[in-house]
Amino acid sequence: MSAPAPLLVLGWGNPGRGDDALGPLLVERLLAQAADLAQRGVLEGLTDFQLQIEHALDVAGREHVLFVDAARDLAEPFAVRPLAPRAAPTPFTHALAPEALLHVAERLHGRAPPATLLALRAHRFDFGAQPSDVAAQALQAGLAWALAWLRAQAASGGGCGSRGSA
Repeated sequence: MSAPAPLLVLGWGNPGRGDDALGPLLVERLLAQAADLAQRGVLEGLTDFQLQIEHALDVAGREHVLFVDAARDLAEPFAVRPLAPRAAPTPFTHALAPEALLHVAERLHGRAPPATLLALRAHRFDFGAQPSDVAAQALQAGLAWALAWLRAQAASGGGCGSRGSA
């Protein structure tokens, strides 16, 4: 079994609920624009409807994880913040905050990777709705930020591990 790619971009949301699709859409577009990094084994992308406890296995052994999700009430098209492991009780067994997921990874593996949250401005979450114009603008701005961040991580060696430089 080979080592996981040093950089993981994990986006979540429901593609059938309008702006909630932003996380998976960003991951899909980022992988297309950074195909060279994915082909070299530096980058992996993963999408799901929600964060689940099983994703603790996906973050194990990474040098950095970028979590991507739609967010209500953002003044700007996107917001970025570092994440730290934190136990967070939840009434659901299969719906976790990124901090809680990192806490599970830390408990299972003795370490959680450094992580960042990229939140994308959203406001329409109706079933069957298409992403809004606001979401489309947030997606473009967030994608530009994520691509620059990804390239900087790879160039600095922060996302290259033993796989060579970018």
